[in-house]
Amino acid sequence: MSATEPGPAFPPGSGHGSPAFPAGSGCPVAHGGHPGPPGHPGLPGVPPGRGLPTGVPLTPLYGPTVSEDPHGLYLRLRERYGPVAPIELEPGVEAWLVLGYAELLELTRNEALFSKDSRRWRVPAEGRLPTNSRLLTMTSWRPTLLNLDGAEHQRLRSAVSDTLAQIDHHQLRGTTEAAANGLIDSWGPDGTADLIAQYARQLPLLVFTQLVGLPAEAGPRLVELISHFVDSSAESQRAGAEFQAILVDLVRRRRAAPSADLTSWLLAHPAGLTDEEAVHHLVVLMVAGNETSINWTGNTLRLLLTDRRFRATLTGGRLTVSDALEEVLWRDPPTQNFPGRWATGDTVLGGQYISAGDMLVLGLAAANADPAAQGVSAAAQGSLGGNRAHLAWGAGRHVCPAQHPARIIVETAVETLLHRLPDLQLAVPSGELAWRPSPWSRALTALPVLYSAFTPPRPPAPERPAWTPPSLPQEPAPSPSDSTPSEATSTERTPGSARPVQRSWWSSLAGWWSGR
Repeated sequence: MSATEPGPAFPPGSGHGSPAFPAGSGCPVAHGGHPGPPGHPGLPGVPPGRGLPTGVPLTPLYGPTVSEDPHGLYLRLRERYGPVAPIELEPGVEAWLVLGYAELLELTRNEALFSKDSRRWRVPAEGRLPTNSRLLTMTSWRPTLLNLDGAEHQRLRSAVSDTLAQIDHHQLRGTTEAAANGLIDSWGPDGTADLIAQYARQLPLLVFTQLVGLPAEAGPRLVELISHFVDSSAESQRAGAEFQAILVDLVRRRRAAPSADLTSWLLAHPAGLTDEEAVHHLVVLMVAGNETSINWTGNTLRLLLTDRRFRATLTGGRLTVSDALEEVLWRDPPTQNFPGRWATGDTVLGGQYISAGDMLVLGLAAANADPAAQGVSAAAQGSLGGNRAHLAWGAGRHVCPAQHPARIIVETAVETLLHRLPDLQLAVPSGELAWRPSPWSRALTALPVLYSAFTPPRPPAPERPAWTPPSLPQEPAPSPSDSTPSEATSTERTPGSARPVQRSWWSSLAGWWSGR
């Protein structure tokens, strides 16, 4: 799963062939593998714990560089070190960043050498990770599919995958469209909006909050909490504890009274998740489903508004919204780096000597840009087409299981916005757009836009009888005078102009349950 996951709130292949590591051992030595000096107990010639360079400052994977120019940073690291580069996650905390496409595939497919169990990390074992470290939110071990290998991982992954598979994609698209229209309808008549704060950051939570069975009013607070621990902010541990408390209460209520939601389906799965396991996996679902969708939506809208190839699309060009979605996953994926894997023993990857207990960070954005990867050179030329060989979702057994619902949400969000505001344009020069200072997420801080034409939403499909949960308040059907026009028409958005009747989220949710 390529979305980031919080942690501190909860208590804590094939080889390329070489004499030392024969083909099939799972130890890649491509891109310049080499022997080292004598002394390493597991590898000939390497002193214990000395795989990382000594005597030179490590490149930090934090601060303004990773947010303002990550592509330049990855390029410089690749030129200096090759496909695996030594980095610093915070002062005094070293790790490896895997930049190579082939090396990242090897890393994610070889659980025997590269485990998901963060308890193997030697930095905290050696007492070098401060108790207030912001990395705790991303690296603390928890009993989830993201932190386990082998059979136990498969048991938990099947529960999550089967739960997500119960989502009706047609209904999910309708729910997302209704929520998107509600947000657009709430904007003022002055023709300005911030597509991050007023759209991308709210929409996925409105959908996923309801999917797991939480009330709609919890959405804004959950957005704030998730942002804190995804960005490894100073408030990350407090935010994680509050987020946990909300989900613990939800699991207890759904265990006692199941409903038609993801929480109830997860608890009812034959895998037999405990309450604690269910809470941890709801964290995974919420972060994966929301943070990834938020960033993917914002980055796609930015591409559409700043790239001439896609601006032409809005007036009849050949590139589609689907093309834009794929290009973002290649170039600015929602999660640019993801922790991590931990070496189970001394080994070699990408020509670097890795010591047991070393942490390896998945450089998803960097690996997508690896010139050695087939198809990436074409991507650099802007001819991605339908190429989905990117690593934005990770790879191997831990590939993100939430990618299909996320795609539906993001694609619907973008298409609905373009339909409603066909003359959308940036309100500031593209060079003034700023990115959040996160080593993990690739996300804009704001996306201010201008528009004048306002298109009413499409009319809802005819209602068909279906069961509706009793806990959802029902609203009377709108009178004929309240219905929207059957055909979309563009009207000038000026102060005092007529606006479409706003539909409450509860009304939209009831429509989803009843099949509209």
